[in-house]
Amino acid sequence: MNHFELINRLYKEQILSKEDFIRLIEHRTAEDAEYLASLARKEAQKIYGTGVFPRGLIEFTNYCKNDCLYCGIRRSNPNVSRYRLTEEQILSACESGYELGYRSFVLQGGEDPYFHDERMVSIVSAMRKSYPDCAITLSLGERSPESYQALFEAGANRYLLRHETATEEHYQKLHPEAMSLARRKQCLWDLKKAGFHVGTGFMVGAPGQTAAHLAEDLLFIKELNPKMVGIGPFIPHHDTPFKDEPSGTADLTTYMISILRLMNHHLLLPSTTALGTIDPNGREKGILAGANVVMPNLSPIDVRKDYALYDNKICTGDEAAECVGCLGRRMESIGYHLEFSRGDYREYL
Repeated sequence: MNHFELINRLYKEQILSKEDFIRLIEHRTAEDAEYLASLARKEAQKIYGTGVFPRGLIEFTNYCKNDCLYCGIRRSNPNVSRYRLTEEQILSACESGYELGYRSFVLQGGEDPYFHDERMVSIVSAMRKSYPDCAITLSLGERSPESYQALFEAGANRYLLRHETATEEHYQKLHPEAMSLARRKQCLWDLKKAGFHVGTGFMVGAPGQTAAHLAEDLLFIKELNPKMVGIGPFIPHHDTPFKDEPSGTADLTTYMISILRLMNHHLLLPSTTALGTIDPNGREKGILAGANVVMPNLSPIDVRKDYALYDNKICTGDEAAECVGCLGRRMESIGYHLEFSRGDYREYL
C-alpha cells in the first residue's frame, strides 16, 4: 500500500495501526504532506468554515514545582525572574481582552502550589461572573479529581493538559523521577469525568523521540478522544539539560497537525506560539495544515518575557493579543479570518 492509499484509509477510517502510522511518519514526502494538508483543510472547513478562533492567553504564574528537563521555568532554574499575577491583574487582562473582542480566555501557569483550590476557585468564579458569555480554559497541570471538579463547578469549561509523550521510557527521559506518565494520563481521565472539554498534546521533535513514539501519541489520543489537541515543536532553552538538542521542525509539526485533523475532523487544533517561533510563517502553515485556533498573549506586557518555556519565544508584535489587526491580516492573506467567539467544539456535521 503506497502512502496516498494509507492517507486515504486514514481519511476514511480515522485511525491506522501503529505500524502504518510509523510508516506514514518515517517515510513522509513533500507530496504526502501536501495531500494530507489538502484533506485536513477540507474537513476543517466543512465544520468550522474559514474561521480561526483566537484565545486570549494569560500566563499568570511562572513558578513551578516540577523540574521537567526541557522547560525553561523548571524549578531548579535559578535564572528565572519569577512572578505571580493577582486576581485583580488577571481580571484586568480579561477586561482588556474582552474590549478587544476576545470571548475565550486561557489561564495558563506552572504547577504553583500558591494557587491552591480556594484561590483558583475564587479567580475562576470572578472570571465567570464578570464574563458570563466567555469560554474559560485552564492549563494548571496535575491536580486532584476533587480540585478539577471544584474548578469545573466554579465555571471553567475546558482544561488543557499535554501528556507530552505517551511512551513510558520516553516520558522518563524528559521528566524527573517524581513525575509519572500513568499519573498524567489518569489526570486526563479525571478531567473528562469532572465534565471538562479536555485538551492534550505532545512535543514534536523532543530529544530521543522516534516515529514509534509519535505513533503511540496518536493511538493514545484516539483512545482519550479529547476535544482539543495542542502540539508544537520542541525548542531548547539555554538553562536546561537539553540546551544543545536540536529543535523540532515546522514541517513535521504541520504534518502531525494534518494527521490529527484526519483522525478527528471536529478537533480544536491550535497553531501554536512555538510553531510561530521556529518559522516566521509557522502559524499560517499550521492553519493551512488543518489547525483552527490561535492563542495571542494577553498577559501584562512586563511579564511576557518571563514566561519563557523555551528560547526566543515570540511574545510581542503579531503574537500579542493587542495586535488583532496584524494577526487578522495574516489570516486573511491565506484565505482565513479571525472569528471572535467562544469557539466551541462542534459535534455536528
